[in-house]
Amino acid sequence: MVNSTSKIETSQTPDAQLDLRGTPCPLNFIRTKLRLQQMQPGAILEVWLDAGEPIEQVPDSLKMEGYEILETQLLSAKDDAGFFALKVQRPESQE
Repeated sequence: MVNSTSKIETSQTPDAQLDLRGTPCPLNFIRTKLRLQQMQPGAILEVWLDAGEPIEQVPDSLKMEGYEILETQLLSAKDDAGFFALKVQRPESQE
């Protein structure tokens, strides 16, 4: 399998982090969007989301709003309950 290269480095350090595990849809999307609106243009937010509906819906909703999804990574907690770390970048200019 060939490694695909991307213009974005996957090891970018987020400017802020938001833990939304246990937060239902659409509240997790609303809280993510509100936090991104408070951040500087170009800033990166790492959002922790549950598996299932949250990780399926939130990235798509953010893309429709003009945010760029940089990385989605499956992580494990101590109790072996998996969750996702989603890195989102606020656009440089937003109307």
